[in-house]
Amino acid sequence: MPAPAPAPAAPPAPAPAPAPAPAAPAPAPAAPAPAAPVQAQPRHQSSPEVRERLQAVGAIAQAISAEVQKVIIGKSHVIDNVLINILSNGNLLFEDYPGLAKTLMTNTFADALGCDFKRVQFTPDLLPADITGTNIYDAKKGEFTFKPGPLFCNLLL
Repeated sequence: MPAPAPAPAAPPAPAPAPAPAPAAPAPAPAAPAPAAPVQAQPRHQSSPEVRERLQAVGAIAQAISAEVQKVIIGKSHVIDNVLINILSNGNLLFEDYPGLAKTLMTNTFADALGCDFKRVQFTPDLLPADITGTNIYDAKKGEFTFKPGPLFCNLLL
């Protein structure tokens, strides 16, 4: 039996195309011409009544700050932040080392604002009712009365 004929050879691979010549870098865009200065226009013109009320609030805030700074010395930035927080109806977290007047500052703000102040010392045995309050049975009346906890105050530390 004759041997099978060899398969025809594959045609040679085409030569790769020459790489294109590097293009010249594009010219940098021209710097824009400076614009004419624009006069800032206020978005809203406040009425004289609003300005008077803001000035009154500012005067009260300065008086409160001065009153607190009579007791707390050297922490004017903290006093300003506390005052901003109170005016904006926010909540504030004091974080500092022990003994650096957190309780004194809160108590002083409460005195300056005419508010009541309470403090909660968190301990492992503290229960929610210790903070919110509890119902206590009054045997004479034969009913429960609510005794509010320290949460029911103006300033709580």
